[in-house]
Amino acid sequence: MTLAPNAWHDGQRPGVPRAHAAAHVSLLDLDPDLGALLEERRRTAARADLLVRVLRLARGNWAGGELGPANPGHVGLLLLDGAIAREVVLADSISTELLGPGDLIRPWSPTRMVALLRQHVRWQVLAETRLAVLNRAFGVALSRYPEVNSMLLDRLDGRAERLATTKAIAQLNSVDRRLLALFWHLAEDWGRMTGEGIVIPLTLSHRLLGELVGARRPTVSTALAKLSTDGKLVRRSDDSWLLADEPDATLAPVSTRMILHRRRLLADPRSENAHVGTLVPGDRPTRQ
Repeated sequence: MTLAPNAWHDGQRPGVPRAHAAAHVSLLDLDPDLGALLEERRRTAARADLLVRVLRLARGNWAGGELGPANPGHVGLLLLDGAIAREVVLADSISTELLGPGDLIRPWSPTRMVALLRQHVRWQVLAETRLAVLNRAFGVALSRYPEVNSMLLDRLDGRAERLATTKAIAQLNSVDRRLLALFWHLAEDWGRMTGEGIVIPLTLSHRLLGELVGARRPTVSTALAKLSTDGKLVRRSDDSWLLADEPDATLAPVSTRMILHRRRLLADPRSENAHVGTLVPGDRPTRQ
C-alpha cells in the first residue's frame, strides 16, 4: 500500500486527530534495539532493507481499527514514542491497557471473532505519538532477518507479561496498594531517577487510573490523597508522578503460602474421592 502524506487517518469526524505519514526510514535507525541479535554485516543490510513509514498522532480519540480496510496483511504498528490507552468497554466498566515505546499493536484483524459479550475497543492518544508502519513489504523483507523477527516477538511477549502483571495488581485487596503497585510497575518502563525519587512523566487522570486498577474514580481519589499524605506517591505541579518511598514490602510474593494454596486445589490421587481427571506428576493431560 502506498501512503501519501495524509493518506492514513482515522476518519473525517470533527475532533478526531489526523495521522500524518512521513517518508520511508530505516526501522533500525528508529529502534536500534531490534537489531541487537544481528551480526554487524547483517545489521548493515537490515538497515537498508527494513524500511517503514512513520505516522504521527496528535492527542485525542483515535479510531485505530479504521486502518484495517487499507490492508489487513500489514504486520502491525510499532510505537516509537508517546503513549496510547487501549480501552475495552464492557457494559458500564472500562478496562485500560497503557501502551508505550516498543509496543507492537494490530488495531485491525481479518480473523477477529464476533464478540459474544458485546465488548468494544476504544483508543485514546494520551501524548503525541509516533508509530512505525510495518506493512506487507516490510513483512517480506523481515523474512530475511529472523533475528529482528525474534525481537518483535519478544516485544509481544513483554506486552502479554505486563497485562498479566496488571491483572494481578487489580486483584490486590486495597486500592491504595493497587495504585502503589501500578506506579512501581509503570516505573520499570517510564521511570526517571531524580534526587527526590522516581518520576513517572505520565499525565494520568483519576478516572484512567481507576480503569487500570479496577476501581471507581472516587475511590481512587481517596486512595491517592492518603498515599500523598504518607509521602509515598505525589502528583507534581506538571502532572507527572513522584514515587518518593521504597517499594511496598507486602507486594513481594509469599511463595510458601502460594504453594500451599496450589496443593489444596489438587485432590489426593490416593483418596477414594479423587476425580478421574486429577493429574499427578508424570501424567500427561488428555482431552475428555
